[in-house]
Amino acid sequence: MKLILSMFVAAVLLSDVAGRSLVFPKETANSFVELTPAKPLSLDAFSLCLRFATELKGKRDVILFAYRKPYIDELNVWLETDGRLSLYLSGLAAFFEVPELGPLANHVCLTWESLTGRTTMYVNGRSSATQIFQRDHRVRPKGKIILGQDPDNFLGGFQAEQSFVGEIFGVNMWDYVLPSVAIQLLSTGEDFSDANVLDWATVTLMPTGCAVEYK
Repeated sequence: MKLILSMFVAAVLLSDVAGRSLVFPKETANSFVELTPAKPLSLDAFSLCLRFATELKGKRDVILFAYRKPYIDELNVWLETDGRLSLYLSGLAAFFEVPELGPLANHVCLTWESLTGRTTMYVNGRSSATQIFQRDHRVRPKGKIILGQDPDNFLGGFQAEQSFVGEIFGVNMWDYVLPSVAIQLLSTGEDFSDANVLDWATVTLMPTGCAVEYK
C-alpha cells in the first residue's frame, strides 16, 4: 500500500511540473524566459514541440521559439502575420501553410534532419507536406534558448512588436526525428518524458520582466 501511495504521489508531482505554463501578459521589449537544455544544441536532427495560445495572429509576426548564438539566429520558429508557420535555421527560412489557428491552445511540432533535409510541420497532430530544407546543415551549440522575444543580439536587441503575448507550455525537444504516431499522441495530451534536449517536466525556466511561470 505504501509503495502504491508513493507512486501515486510521485505521479501527481510529475503531473504538476509537466502541467506548468508560461504567461506573457502584455507586449514588452524586456520580458522573456530562458530555458536551460539538458545537453548542448549540437544537432544534426531534432523534433521540437510546444503548445501555445495567443490572440495576436494576423496582427503581426509572433516569435514562438528562439535559439540565438552571439552573432546569428541559429533556430527560430515564428507565427507569421499571414498565418503561416516558419522555421529559420541560421538565417534561412522554410514556410508552412497551416490551417487557421484560433486563439485557443494549438500543438505545434517541427521535425528536421540534416542528412536528407527532410522538414515537416505538425499542427494538432496533422502533418504538412514535407519540405527539403538546409540539407547537410548542423545546429551549433553555445547559444541561448528563450521564449517570448526575438533577440537581435545575444539576449538583447528585443522589439516589443515581435514579442509573444499569451501562454506557452509543453515545450519539448529531442535530438532525433520522432515518428508521426508519437507526435499524434503528443497532440492529444499523451505525455512521455523522454525528451533528451528539453524536457518540460524538468527543464529550468528563468523568467525575466513580467513573464510568469504557473504550475
